[in-house]
Amino acid sequence: MAFAAFSTATSPSTEPVARRRSPVALFLLLPGILYLVLFFLTPLVSLLLTSFQAPREFGDIGQYDYAFRWQNYVEVVTTYWPHIVRSFSYALAATFFALLISYPLAYFIGVKARRWPLLQSLMLVLVIAPFFISFLLRTLAWKQLFSDESFVVQSLKALSLLGPEAHVTGTAFSVIFGLTYNFIPFMTLPLYTTLERLDVRYLEAGNDLYASPFQVFRKVTIPLSMPGIVAGTLLTFIPAAGDYINASRDFLGGTGTQMMGNVIEANFLVLQNYPTAAALSIILMTVILVIVSIYVKRSGTEELL
Repeated sequence: MAFAAFSTATSPSTEPVARRRSPVALFLLLPGILYLVLFFLTPLVSLLLTSFQAPREFGDIGQYDYAFRWQNYVEVVTTYWPHIVRSFSYALAATFFALLISYPLAYFIGVKARRWPLLQSLMLVLVIAPFFISFLLRTLAWKQLFSDESFVVQSLKALSLLGPEAHVTGTAFSVIFGLTYNFIPFMTLPLYTTLERLDVRYLEAGNDLYASPFQVFRKVTIPLSMPGIVAGTLLTFIPAAGDYINASRDFLGGTGTQMMGNVIEANFLVLQNYPTAAALSIILMTVILVIVSIYVKRSGTEELL
């Protein structure tokens, strides 16, 4: 009775406080909302409208009228389905290899190197160091290393590991290699953030219960580091699927390795086929959103969405 009377007596006084604060909260949110509307929602709506445009009758190249030509999507999927499949295959392979390389590295930095703070800091700097150099310059450097005249390729041919007429650039290997290399920091840093907070007493408890190192890793380390794995794979897979630099003929790719990003770039900037480029962009975003949603749901980390 006393608690009910106290709640009744205090609830009217707390409600006006919440009401008085709500306009302030909305005012503080207003800049962020305007930013999202101007720089995310508006371009997205414009892109969606462009994807339904139809060629202007008796118009020049690059002239289109707003319409509801949904056939653009059918034509895009029919024409560019190999590029769509290739984009997600390359991105998936690069994400897998990045995880394979980054997890041991992040585990050593975050867990094993705790007793040596100086070494831990130095290794973190080495992981971040590629960001100090332009993405384009790093990829161009690998193009030089994989060129037919380079020491690496000539040595592989001398050892008969490559045929006399074989090439490294312009192949799926070079594109996936470039994607993996360029996005490894995006995989390593989230993993390190999670593993650095890992309580090693859980690992010691597993060893005390006579579990093998592999069992401890599979049943203790992996589940506890799952948020870092999910965050790292998302940060790697999403930009890799839309990448157009590594697969470009000017860098590590060739005519047979073009991804969706290269097709979108060509249609926007060269062919001036804006509806096709916009439709491809919408398809790319939609497929990524579906894949990410399913992946996060299955991994049990819905709070990341």
